[in-house]
Amino acid sequence: MKAVILDAASLGDDIDLSPLHAAVDHLEVHAHTAVEKRQERLGNADIAITNKVVLDGDLLASLPDLKLICVLATGTNNIDMEAARDRGIEVRNVSAYGTASVAQHTLMLMLALANRLPLYMRDVAAGRWNESALFCLLDHRTLQLADKHLVIVGHGELGRAVSRLAEAFGMRVTFAARPGNEAQDSRPSLASLAGELDVLSLHCPLTDQTRHLVDAEMLTRFKPGALLINCARGGIIDEKAALDALRGGSIGGLGVDSLPEEPPRQGHALIEAMDEALNLIVTPHSAWISPEARANVVSLTCDNLHQWLASRA
Repeated sequence: MKAVILDAASLGDDIDLSPLHAAVDHLEVHAHTAVEKRQERLGNADIAITNKVVLDGDLLASLPDLKLICVLATGTNNIDMEAARDRGIEVRNVSAYGTASVAQHTLMLMLALANRLPLYMRDVAAGRWNESALFCLLDHRTLQLADKHLVIVGHGELGRAVSRLAEAFGMRVTFAARPGNEAQDSRPSLASLAGELDVLSLHCPLTDQTRHLVDAEMLTRFKPGALLINCARGGIIDEKAALDALRGGSIGGLGVDSLPEEPPRQGHALIEAMDEALNLIVTPHSAWISPEARANVVSLTCDNLHQWLASRA
């Protein structure tokens, strides 16, 4: 069996790929693969291994030897799943590889925003502490997390991990109903919780039901000091509306680890706004990147390879 990794650089150069080499007869590794190179590199491959390289229907139709696609991530939106199914190509992804890493990143955003870290760091860098009449600066009202209400959208492994960490800080946690399924869900809807939450953290997939789940109308219901955190997918919040709310003081802080287009080649309003005096943090889809999480991706992909090969024995 020949396998080809199309975008190994997405795992970083500090991750050991030897388990993948050991799992197949031959492994060809490419750091990056441009669109025009996909067919050439996969032409005689049995297995394609990819993180974000798009494998569309036309490409799959040109690869008669391809039998398996291993996705180095949970999302499979870069694969034409219907075309793969029609051609008998199995697609296997990985999940729960970065739970600890993403949960930690979420709490980092929550703590930094609660303590107005972006604003105070800006003030110190500008020399305002040096000039203060007091021993400290008191200009930005912080949020003590103990006894505050955290609402989480997404009751999967990641949402539950964030809940456990938040409870260690003394927060009260409520899971909102699954968007689009509120009538059949015993949990309260996000709309009903919006006016009472202190922090909203999103850990749900991007679907038709969750696109712009947090929009301009929803944001008008938030408390002025509420924090909004998105470590899920760009587009679950209306980023422009959230930025307007932050600038207008309708919310107290905004932290995102993803944007609708990644990388943001054309820029983005949130990135441009980082030059402003706002309680705003934008991280480059880095919540998942701990070495442990990236090593887990390799391990789980090896499991997928071994299971698939065993099923063909």
